[in-house]
Parts: sequence; C-alpha cells; structure tokens
Amino acid sequence: MASTSTETSSSSSKLPHKYDVFLSFRGSDTRTNFVDHLYEGLVGNRFNTFRDDEQLERGGEISSQLLDAIEESRICIVVFSKNYADSRWCLNELLAIIESIASDDSRIVLPIFYHVNPSDVRHQRGNADKEKVEMTMKWRNALTAAANLSGYHVDPKTGYKYSHDRHHNILQN
Repeated sequence: MASTSTETSSSSSKLPHKYDVFLSFRGSDTRTNFVDHLYEGLVGNRFNTFRDDEQLERGGEISSQLLDAIEESRICIVVFSKNYADSRWCLNELLAIIESIASDDSRIVLPIFYHVNPSDVRHQRGNADKEKVEMTMKWRNALTAAANLSGYHVDPKTGYKYSHDRHHNILQN
C-alpha cells in the first residue's frame, strides 16, 4: 500500500484520510453485483475507495491492512447481506468500523441493507454466528449500532437495478 495520504474535503476532520470510502461487504453475496456497481460509481465520481480485492498487497497481513484502511477512511459503507453475519471476518471488520467512530467523530458509517431487513440485523435474527461466545456480544453490539444508523435498504422484492441516480444520492449524502 502506498504511504501517502490526502486531505479530505471535510472541514471537521481531525486527521487527513488516505481513503474517502472503505467498503465492507460479504464477497460471495455482493462482490460481483451490487458492490461492483457501487465501487464503479464511487470511483467514477472520484472517490478514493478501498475495496479489499483491489487494494490489499499480495502476501501482506490481511487483518492489519484492513484495520489500517478502516482507520484511514473518512466514510465506511457497510453492505449487509444475507450471509454477512456468517463471516467472522466481516463481523470483526464491522466491530473495528464501529469502534473507529469513537476515535474520529468526523468519520461517517453508512449501512446499506442489501436484500436483508434492517430490523433483522438490529435484532440479529437469521444467520449470526453463535459459536464464538467470546466475541458474540461485541459483534451483536456492533450489528445493533450499525443497524441503528440511517442508511439505505435495497428490497429483494423490487430487486436491484443499477441506477446512477440512486448511487449519486448515496454519494451525495
């Protein structure tokens, strides 16, 4: 990863951010559809965006690179999908994102509920990993905190159709 950092346009930011946006998502659910379109929309609108498949150095320690990218991002977009909470990796990433809000009050966390109901995430109904007793409460608290944030709900009944206006609306907020 490059070690340079750029100032953000946010006047309330305490520290410069290397990335405008960090994308958190479950790859098997959304990488080749929703997240690809969102990523292209962000990059096309000149947002410096971290997406794990493009930004990680090969052979590097993935966990420290992701944690650094979270800390170096002004906005974290969390794309909740059907199997997001099945991934220990996703849950640890979400925990780091939620904890990062405390260290930088200019950071924005934007949840997108892709074919999942926000209340299912808020109340951990469905596929949350129950076997990891030590981390379950932290993960549950992070899921609840993220689901309580104002975000976007992509309803499976209406399907997802790429919309420049929808992405523009997400990017402008």
